[in-house]
Amino acid sequence: MEPANFARPQNPPNLPAPHEHDGLRLRESDENEVPPGDTLDRYHKWDGLHPITPPPKSTEHDVGPGEGGEAYRVNRDLLSPDEQRKFDESWTNNGFNQYVSDKISVRRYLPDFRGEGCRTQQYQTILPSTSVIICFHNEDWGVLLRSVHSVIDNSPTELLKEIILVDDFSDRDYLKQPLENYIKLLRIVRIVRCVERQGLVRARLLGVQAATAEIITFLDSHIECTKGWLEPLLDRIKTNRKTVVSPLIETINDKDFHIRASHEQNTQVGGFDWNMGFTWHPAFEKDRNRVGAPYSPLRTPTIAGGLLSIDRAFFAQLGYYDPQMEVWGGENLELSFKTWMCGGALEIVVCSHIGHVFRSKSPYKWVSKVSNPVKFNSVRVAEVWLDDYKYIYYDRLDFDLGDFGDVSERKAIRQNNKCHSFKWYLDNIYPEMFSPTESVASGDIESALGPYCIDAVINDQKKDENFVRAYPCHRNRGNQLWFLSKTGEIRRDDNCWDSGATSNSIMTYNCHGLNGTQQFTYTSDGRIIHGNQCVELTSDHSSVYLTICSDFLGQRWKFSRKPYLVERMSA
Repeated sequence: MEPANFARPQNPPNLPAPHEHDGLRLRESDENEVPPGDTLDRYHKWDGLHPITPPPKSTEHDVGPGEGGEAYRVNRDLLSPDEQRKFDESWTNNGFNQYVSDKISVRRYLPDFRGEGCRTQQYQTILPSTSVIICFHNEDWGVLLRSVHSVIDNSPTELLKEIILVDDFSDRDYLKQPLENYIKLLRIVRIVRCVERQGLVRARLLGVQAATAEIITFLDSHIECTKGWLEPLLDRIKTNRKTVVSPLIETINDKDFHIRASHEQNTQVGGFDWNMGFTWHPAFEKDRNRVGAPYSPLRTPTIAGGLLSIDRAFFAQLGYYDPQMEVWGGENLELSFKTWMCGGALEIVVCSHIGHVFRSKSPYKWVSKVSNPVKFNSVRVAEVWLDDYKYIYYDRLDFDLGDFGDVSERKAIRQNNKCHSFKWYLDNIYPEMFSPTESVASGDIESALGPYCIDAVINDQKKDENFVRAYPCHRNRGNQLWFLSKTGEIRRDDNCWDSGATSNSIMTYNCHGLNGTQQFTYTSDGRIIHGNQCVELTSDHSSVYLTICSDFLGQRWKFSRKPYLVERMSA
């Protein structure tokens, strides 16, 4: 049965002859391949795919939809009812606007996003080759092909040894024989298929088993590589094989597929919070002032994990990924911590630009033997790598760790590599990281008027809506967990109370460490003072604001813990 979300192609083109064509390296035919000059129509039952043969590579002179990385917009209201249905299904099935993506060439032209300082950089003459591993599950046809073609079209032949597509048990028909037929036209692409759902971590490990190059490059299946993306990554690894590198990740808009180019000087670095979640931050001052800035590689405490290159031997030394992890989540922090703690380095190579479609939500149902894969994985990481700092994370779980399996083999990897302590990591790699152990008060902040606690939902996508409010106390930490730092910040991880938005409201913004709008004083009689104003709970018990200090009980607050203490937490 033909899904409605693929347009039927008009007069599918004949296959190109097996030779160099438009920069696309074609694989020589054999008895199992589609003969030159034939079409794919009789080789599969699916006649709704487009393209079914590789199109010509676009140039800067092409003016089709999405060319040059420009937005291509479709007004849904102007579509017929049938097309509106396809439009809606494209979002439901993929988590992005596949309807728009289908209008854009899978070999569209993208400009050189690099700054001048990157374009003129010279790299070592002889670089190692890489195996590119792309894992996917039920990925959209066009987005997957665009990912593959962007790798081939923007990589020197001698540096790209192979592309390995790892199919994590997809059930969409077009990802079976039609995909097999398509990649037979590409000399260096092959498919590894999982016989059951593995999740990202184990799927990547299957890709590593199949890979033959000395450098492993992991990419997501909804990306677009740009000119010059590969050489700077490989150059850094050749300079130091214990360097794990990630590109500067550009955002591909999930609605119109516009690529928003970033300037190298604005590159953010990775961090984490005590919920064991990955976070982005502006580069720290010492790194902004590094030698060769802004075009030199940028050290980072953690990496996002979706796009990276690593020396295969060093990856093996670190124990690869934890094969007991479920689905995805936590593997990037594990790799980040052990890279730094075991003698390596993490860098964002700002001269390597790769676009990535960031979905607002995943369209897939995850299959796992555990109810909460992210928690399961994160506890495993904490048990092995965080030492006593793991109790900060466990405190947020109310010490409900669940069954996280046996981690003895993972601990042996750390011991065999004689890795540093997590305190060493915090002191030397991530001194900017706030530790709750340094707070002078913590927990929920309850009003003297009754069981109403200060609460804030922190949404990084809508920072102008992150108001501090009051809700009935629930005693479950979460949005009501706060820490008072020694410098007067009231914060949750990297978000601090801030008075800068209006004259009397309080919002949360990224902590800047400059006091001013983010400095508060907690007095012995329970007031929270900012400048010459006090934090007050409104009479309806819903809002919190700054006003003239008085004896009103609505200006009296109590932290549930002074100072921060957690079971077995070492100082």
